[in-house]
Amino acid sequence: MTMTYVLLPGGWHGGWVWDEIAEGLRVHGHEAVAVTLDGLEEEPAPGSASANLDTHIDRALAALEACGPGPITLCGHSYAGFVVAGAADRSVRSIERLVFCDAFVPADGDSWWALANEQYRQRIITGAEADGRTVAPRIGADPRTRPHPVASFLQRLELGDGLDRVERRTLIYASAWEATPFRSQYERLRVDPAWEVHELPTAHNVMLEAPEDLLAILTK
Repeated sequence: MTMTYVLLPGGWHGGWVWDEIAEGLRVHGHEAVAVTLDGLEEEPAPGSASANLDTHIDRALAALEACGPGPITLCGHSYAGFVVAGAADRSVRSIERLVFCDAFVPADGDSWWALANEQYRQRIITGAEADGRTVAPRIGADPRTRPHPVASFLQRLELGDGLDRVERRTLIYASAWEATPFRSQYERLRVDPAWEVHELPTAHNVMLEAPEDLLAILTK
């Protein structure tokens, strides 16, 4: 059965971070759509620096609505766990599977700021010093990365009961980076029978460091 995969990038990254995974999914006979969130485009549109979490959820919803008929997997990396959760909650399209790829799994009322660790909160404060509206990419990052809208990190997520419609939920935990804020989340969900949990011994950008392992999980 052909699956459509909608792939959402984490902070500072665009849809390009999924290029290898998207191509691998197509080789396996599936459809793949890699989404670039507002403000993270190669040439951001005027006003996109004020994009917030709702803006990004709306972008994901538009991608879902544009998918053809058939089952959909919605996959988000890192920050995009918030976008995945919000889009799945609000979408009128049926979503077969949610994949949180080393990503936050938020509850109603959570924000990225609240769930992140102190190291990442300090990164936001320091990175936003230039204009107060966006957070600069870290020095030495991929040159395609872009300043990330601050508001999306601060806004609280509002969830209803829409997530209950998604029967299959997958967490991928990358265990080989010291700064991970996801350890306690992994420990909690790996014993939850409602979740399928995988641990990969990689750093945070799983799609770049372990593409074959990630593809195997996505196409399982």
